[in-house]
Amino acid sequence: MNELLKKSIQFSISIAVITFVLAAIFAIISNIVLNEVTWGIGIFVVLIIVLIGIFFDMLGIASTAADETPFHAMAAKKVHGAKYSIRIVRNADRFASFCNDVIGDISGIISGTAMAVVLIQLTVDFGLDKSSVIEYSLSVFMTSLIAALTVGGKGFGKSIAIRYSKDIIFQVGKVLQFVEDKFRIVIIKDTKVKKKKKNTRLTENN
Repeated sequence: MNELLKKSIQFSISIAVITFVLAAIFAIISNIVLNEVTWGIGIFVVLIIVLIGIFFDMLGIASTAADETPFHAMAAKKVHGAKYSIRIVRNADRFASFCNDVIGDISGIISGTAMAVVLIQLTVDFGLDKSSVIEYSLSVFMTSLIAALTVGGKGFGKSIAIRYSKDIIFQVGKVLQFVEDKFRIVIIKDTKVKKKKKNTRLTENN
């Protein structure tokens, strides 16, 4: 129980640190981009941020919905990406937490902040009074539109993720396998290998 609590705390702290760093990076990049473009392109940037959140939310749901059994048969045939797909499913809780809570929530926050910047640009370009009814109505409409697109998009993405979880995770597995093979970057560790090593050490000590 203490070991489980310790691991949970360590994971929570690591996720918090990663979220802080990624949120800062997202905020800096989005502000730099939005300050250099017109409001039309700014809206396009906001939509891209929303789509990123929807996409990663879909990946997180797919990881929790997928079953690792089909991937074992594929791994036995040495299909590229199958073994990594198993890793994703086995670590679905952490993978989903990163995709849904970290990237998904950051995208939601940043899209709101980015939309505020776009609204300021619109107000300046069209010479609107900041306290006018038109400016207020435009602000409410744009904010509501982004919220509707985010929630509606995530709802659609979840249905796709649940229905095609195996295919989605397999494609992600292939990408992550390529990254590990090509750049030697281990994104998700193989917990089974870890357990085997631990059991071997215990056997040797006994």
